[in-house]
Amino acid sequence: MTARSLFEIATGIEHQAKARRTFQPVRRNSYTAGEREGRFWRPVDPRTKWANIRAAEVYDRNNKEPGKRNGPLGHIALEVLRELYRIVDYRTGRLDPSIDFLMRKVCRSRAAVCHALARLREHGFLEWIRRTEPTGNEGWGPQVKQISNAYRFGLPKAARKVVDYITGRNRPAPDDDSHRRRQEAEATEAMLQSLPVEERMRATIDNPALAEALARVGRLVETNASSPSGQNPGMDL
Repeated sequence: MTARSLFEIATGIEHQAKARRTFQPVRRNSYTAGEREGRFWRPVDPRTKWANIRAAEVYDRNNKEPGKRNGPLGHIALEVLRELYRIVDYRTGRLDPSIDFLMRKVCRSRAAVCHALARLREHGFLEWIRRTEPTGNEGWGPQVKQISNAYRFGLPKAARKVVDYITGRNRPAPDDDSHRRRQEAEATEAMLQSLPVEERMRATIDNPALAEALARVGRLVETNASSPSGQNPGMDL
């Protein structure tokens, strides 16, 4: 019988076990899976995929310091970025690959992939939130475990200019293109004016009933204008 047992018998006080830390391997600022992704993820326009990747490549080259082998992103970060654009759900923006998955896809070490992700985030091409999920353990042991991050794409201001140029946004039309568009508009207008009033209305108005009503008005106007007396023969609308 131990001294603690004698003390408990003498005093009638039972020993209560202290709560024990489980030292769960969970990163700081982690959120339960499903708690924030709906507000974090956003749809991705697949038409800008290659423009965004190209913008990252241009950014890396333009910001490379003299004598350095790589730019601020590096070729491994560009490989990871291409893979992320390949697997993202464009409709919802869902993007939550594990580090192991990315390691297999780009054939790089864990450290290399983690450093690449960190550089993409540092320069504004990627954002993420850490996530956990319940382990299902009852009683002792970790109650939650770390799972893959939820990622979303970003675009720094310098790279956005490249994307806008590649996709044609905010790019002024060349003078010859403006001239071509003006000629096409004039030709289209001349063609419409040459059509009978019924066909002209159908070609320019989507609503069939409205087009027919305006066509009858047009016929009436043309008939009245061509009448010798210049009098209105009547309307049948």
